[in-house]
Amino acid sequence: MLLPQANWLVIMRNVIVTGGSRGLGLGIVRRLTAGGYCAFAVARQMNDQLASTMEQAEQTRPGSLHFIAFDLSDIQGIPDLVKRLRKEFGPIYGLVNNAAVSLDGALGLMHNSQIERLVRVNTLSPIVLTKYVVRHMMADGGGRVVNVSSIIGFTGYSGLSVYGATKASMIGFTRSLAREVGRAGVNVNSVAPGFMDTEMTQGLGSEQRQQIARRSALQRLPDIDDVVNVVEFLLGDKAKSITGSVITVDAGNTA
Repeated sequence: MLLPQANWLVIMRNVIVTGGSRGLGLGIVRRLTAGGYCAFAVARQMNDQLASTMEQAEQTRPGSLHFIAFDLSDIQGIPDLVKRLRKEFGPIYGLVNNAAVSLDGALGLMHNSQIERLVRVNTLSPIVLTKYVVRHMMADGGGRVVNVSSIIGFTGYSGLSVYGATKASMIGFTRSLAREVGRAGVNVNSVAPGFMDTEMTQGLGSEQRQQIARRSALQRLPDIDDVVNVVEFLLGDKAKSITGSVITVDAGNTA
């Protein structure tokens, strides 16, 4: 006997993932599409990895993954981006502020344009994007925001002072915004990964990565999936009473 359509039809929750074309962002996108969400991978351009992921998603769950071409340094274009997504796809349930740039170098030698780029993409852009997304979440009665920070935001690392400043700012942003929008049913949390084996850490030599792993409690670097698990949890129903929190995923590097 067939069940009534209303019993099996599931309305997918829309989640925006910035920096969704590679690394951690792509891992989050893959997990969300497999887990019943509708993910919007925001990135400057398509790449082979994202294209392959979209093909697989279309075969298994049509309409569960969309690529949104957008340069997040274009602050003025963010309001129209959010308006367009809301109009075309409906309510936005979740926002994962993952996109970031990492330029290393001593502060005294870093060009002002590099400093400005780091602050614009890593701090200003996610704050402005969240502003316009949260407006809709509050009107719709709730939502989830997950900000990807870094352990560098509270431990520091030589040569990453500006990057560390941008990531520390996201922690303060998370905790304060959680108090502002909690009464409207919006949960705001942050995940702080340690050093992972991604493109952002390829600048570190093999010996540096091994040294970081050795001083971690678990004697290894965290995997992308370790962080993805936490993001998925914070977006899910089991985290309904968690807000204003920062969850560290670093294999015990800061233990």
